[in-house]
Amino acid sequence: MDKNKVFALLNKDLEGEHGAIIQYLTHAYAMGEGEMSCEIEAIAREEMRHLDWLAETVVEMDGTPSLKRGKMRMGGSSVADWMANGVLLEEDAIGLYREHIKAIDDPKIKRLLQRILSDEESHHADFEHFVEKAQREGAKDVRGSRTDRVIRTLNWGVEHEYTVILQYMFQSYMTTNKEAKKELEDQAINEMQHLGWLAEKIVDISGKPVIEHTEVDQSTRTADMLRVDIDIEKKVAAEYDRAARETEDPKLKRLLLRLRDHELYHAEVFGDLLKEEEDKAPN
Repeated sequence: MDKNKVFALLNKDLEGEHGAIIQYLTHAYAMGEGEMSCEIEAIAREEMRHLDWLAETVVEMDGTPSLKRGKMRMGGSSVADWMANGVLLEEDAIGLYREHIKAIDDPKIKRLLQRILSDEESHHADFEHFVEKAQREGAKDVRGSRTDRVIRTLNWGVEHEYTVILQYMFQSYMTTNKEAKKELEDQAINEMQHLGWLAEKIVDISGKPVIEHTEVDQSTRTADMLRVDIDIEKKVAAEYDRAARETEDPKLKRLLLRLRDHELYHAEVFGDLLKEEEDKAPN
């Protein structure tokens, strides 16, 4: 099969994983703390691993991984409905992976897709179980309707975190600097933690997390990537600091200050990497 056609198929799979991650996290956060929400978050992490494998495979073949988000099934008025949508989403993925395994000739890629397919079949069974469990236990949507400035600020944070997760992951795939690749991967994981903390806090104070992102910088030169990253980290740290000074809620203040400190740390790490990159550049 032509390489560009392989890229198209793998990126279609990658986009599906992206959509699944956001669908599952949205539902897990909406359910609050509990065994089932933890299990769904674990499935989302497996989908993240799939996305990473697919993106790395595309880059190894000199392609560019897609940042688009694939189809999500977000309808339904109950947790049982959401779990049924998880069953349907996994059926979509299973069908697509089976098609792509048949279509692609490369044995290494076939093996990878078969590995991912095995997980998706397991997820399908998990969500079938969750439908029954949600009905039996009366699982509920625990999100509230609060929409004040505090909720808007926290959702702004979710939007930022989601954006830089995508940005740092993309940059980690595209950079040729091994040290930068590792740090970008590490900081993307840290930003994933931030998104979770913010979403859980929003639910805790009767709000509704909105998991959307803004435009993602897709620079491919390492120095350009790092300059953009330093700028955004400094701006976001300042915004978290401002929000912390404005709130009287001690728990929220601690969270915002912790986020601020992490973002400043990221900026310093990226600054060191940028200096090393600039020192290597010819005069």
